[in-house]
Amino acid sequence: MENELMNFIKVWTSVFISLSYCNYVARFIPKGTPRLLSILPIVTLFVFLPLNLNSVNLSGPTSFFIAWLANFKLLLFAFGKGSLSPTSPLSLPDFMVLACLPIKTRENPSSKPTKNAIMSPKIYTTKALLLTILFKVYDYNDHIPKILILANHGVQIYLALEIMLASAAALARSLSSHELEPQFNKPYLSTSLQDFWGRRWNLIVSRTLKPTIYNPVLKFSAQLLGRKWAPIPAVMSTFIVSALMHELVIYHMLRVKGSWEMSCFFLLHGVCLVIEIILKKIFAHRCQLPQLVTGPLTVIFVMVTAFYLFLPPFLHGNLFNRAMEEYAMFGDFVKGFRHGLMPLTPKFNQTSNNLMILETLGSSRI
Repeated sequence: MENELMNFIKVWTSVFISLSYCNYVARFIPKGTPRLLSILPIVTLFVFLPLNLNSVNLSGPTSFFIAWLANFKLLLFAFGKGSLSPTSPLSLPDFMVLACLPIKTRENPSSKPTKNAIMSPKIYTTKALLLTILFKVYDYNDHIPKILILANHGVQIYLALEIMLASAAALARSLSSHELEPQFNKPYLSTSLQDFWGRRWNLIVSRTLKPTIYNPVLKFSAQLLGRKWAPIPAVMSTFIVSALMHELVIYHMLRVKGSWEMSCFFLLHGVCLVIEIILKKIFAHRCQLPQLVTGPLTVIFVMVTAFYLFLPPFLHGNLFNRAMEEYAMFGDFVKGFRHGLMPLTPKFNQTSNNLMILETLGSSRI
């Protein structure tokens, strides 16, 4: 565990140095191809940096933060777009915070923050306690139906992701004065796939994929298919890229050959979302199901496809057991570190007492 923590520190030191370089060269290299060529070595480095970590709890977030989100932000930055290229240049600390954390600044900071943008420590503390309780469920795996175990896995992934993103947002708020966009918007209340993926689930990823993949493909497709049908290839391209990036994160975490079930999950949802968009364009408002029907159907579809396609790669790599073992190892490491410091206290007190006795004897002799 000690070696892994040292590797973690080295990896993130490399990240900070690399981002400092990107921030510096951008002052002298104009946006466009020249800046892209200067940043490409860093983008390549960020893809391989998570391979220096073996812990699933450390390599997973690092891969997600750096190999995916930070790289996409840097690619936008190369062309003078995205959150790293505001109207006024960012300071180095702000540049690092926005680049390496899964956050996005609010476009209208002067407006009143939405309820979802305000983080409630009590809510996330409750969710953290619930996540801890769900880990205890594994002690009774032999007595629980498999479908409930899969449901437990899914809820754990959702809670862990939400807590991780909320923690990153809290860190960003403490390090900068930026007002941030929310990361989730109650995905369990989704009324359609378009609502789920575009406005509720993991909004940081959606807002990163939109300017890097969706908008360029949409613009190109509009010239070939027209504005009405241009979103179709744009949506599919976005889901294909998302599938590949998820496969990369899974490989960084588990180091096993991909089964591509994760890709099938995102491709299936991409196709279904395209069908949903086509049906809405054809029927418009002539035939529209009530949200009381579409809402439960959407949530059930997401859950069922997640059970059979999204979760299996984690199960094949024994992710949940490895994560629990690492938590136990880290607890033992902290206990060992504390016990290693405990003997120093009595020795220090004894030394202080001896010095006091010597000083008393010396003064009495004088």
